[in-house]
Amino acid sequence: MQSEHSFGDTCERLKYTVLSRGLTIFADINFSADVEQAGLKMNHTQLLIFGNRKAGTPLMIASPSLALDFPLKVLVFEDVKGKVWVSYNSPFI
Repeated sequence: MQSEHSFGDTCERLKYTVLSRGLTIFADINFSADVEQAGLKMNHTQLLIFGNRKAGTPLMIASPSLALDFPLKVLVFEDVKGKVWVSYNSPFI
Protein backbone atom coordinates (compact mmCIF):
# COMPACT_ATOMS: atom_id res chain seq x y z
CA MET A 1 0.00 0.00 0.00
CA GLN A 2 1.16 3.53 -0.67
CA SER A 3 2.07 5.68 2.32
CA GLU A 4 0.87 9.27 2.56
CA HIS A 5 4.04 10.16 4.50
CA SER A 6 7.73 10.54 3.72
CA PHE A 7 10.00 7.53 3.93
CA GLY A 8 11.43 8.57 7.31
CA ASP A 9 8.04 9.43 8.78
CA THR A 10 6.57 6.15 7.54
CA CYS A 11 9.35 4.15 9.21
CA GLU A 12 9.03 6.08 12.47
CA ARG A 13 5.23 5.75 12.53
CA LEU A 14 5.52 2.02 11.89
CA LYS A 15 8.03 1.57 14.73
CA TYR A 16 5.83 3.61 17.08
CA THR A 17 2.77 1.51 16.18
CA VAL A 18 4.62 -1.77 16.72
CA LEU A 19 6.04 -0.71 20.09
CA SER A 20 2.81 0.90 21.31
CA ARG A 21 1.03 -2.42 20.79
CA GLY A 22 3.49 -4.22 23.07
CA LEU A 23 5.38 -5.95 20.28
CA THR A 24 9.14 -6.37 20.16
CA ILE A 25 11.29 -5.09 17.28
CA PHE A 26 13.79 -7.87 16.63
CA ALA A 27 15.60 -6.18 13.74
CA ASP A 28 15.53 -2.94 11.79
CA ILE A 29 17.46 -3.43 8.55
CA ASN A 30 18.22 -0.35 6.49
CA PHE A 31 19.17 -1.93 3.16
CA SER A 32 19.83 1.38 1.39
CA ALA A 33 22.30 2.49 4.08
CA ASP A 34 24.00 -0.91 4.07
CA VAL A 35 24.59 -0.96 0.31
CA GLU A 36 26.19 2.49 0.45
CA GLN A 37 28.98 0.92 2.50
CA ALA A 38 29.61 -1.37 -0.49
CA GLY A 39 29.74 1.62 -2.83
CA LEU A 40 26.30 0.93 -4.31
CA LYS A 41 23.13 2.98 -4.39
CA MET A 42 19.46 2.11 -4.10
CA ASN A 43 16.30 3.95 -3.17
CA HIS A 44 15.37 4.06 0.50
CA THR A 45 14.52 0.51 1.58
CA GLN A 46 14.06 -0.62 5.17
CA LEU A 47 12.80 -3.87 6.70
CA LEU A 48 11.30 -4.06 10.18
CA ILE A 49 11.10 -7.49 11.82
CA PHE A 50 8.87 -7.71 14.88
CA GLY A 51 6.58 -9.91 16.90
CA ASN A 52 5.43 -11.13 20.26
CA ARG A 53 7.17 -14.17 21.72
CA LYS A 54 4.27 -15.10 23.99
CA ALA A 55 1.75 -14.98 21.15
CA GLY A 56 3.90 -16.40 18.35
CA THR A 57 5.55 -19.30 20.16
CA PRO A 58 2.35 -21.29 20.92
CA LEU A 59 1.27 -20.86 17.29
CA MET A 60 4.63 -22.16 16.02
CA ILE A 61 4.49 -25.08 18.46
CA ALA A 62 1.06 -26.01 17.11
CA SER A 63 2.11 -25.47 13.49
CA PRO A 64 5.91 -25.36 13.01
CA SER A 65 5.63 -24.19 9.39
CA LEU A 66 4.41 -20.81 10.70
CA ALA A 67 8.06 -20.15 11.54
CA LEU A 68 8.47 -19.36 7.84
CA ASP A 69 6.32 -16.26 8.38
CA PHE A 70 7.14 -15.43 12.01
CA PRO A 71 8.38 -13.06 13.15
CA LEU A 72 6.33 -10.61 11.15
CA LYS A 73 8.05 -8.38 8.60
CA VAL A 74 7.16 -5.06 7.00
CA LEU A 75 9.14 -3.52 4.14
CA VAL A 76 9.10 0.23 3.57
CA PHE A 77 10.58 1.41 0.28
CA GLU A 78 10.68 4.43 -1.98
CA ASP A 79 10.15 3.97 -5.71
CA VAL A 80 11.92 5.86 -8.51
CA LYS A 81 9.20 8.53 -8.46
CA GLY A 82 9.71 9.17 -4.74
CA LYS A 83 6.49 7.47 -3.65
CA VAL A 84 6.72 5.50 -0.42
CA TRP A 85 5.27 2.01 -0.19
CA VAL A 86 4.61 -0.38 2.69
CA SER A 87 4.61 -4.08 1.87
CA TYR A 88 3.97 -7.18 3.96
CA ASN A 89 2.75 -10.73 3.68
CA SER A 90 -0.48 -11.56 5.46
CA PRO A 91 0.33 -14.19 8.09
CA PHE A 92 -3.17 -15.64 7.85
CA ILE A 93 -4.04 -16.24 4.22
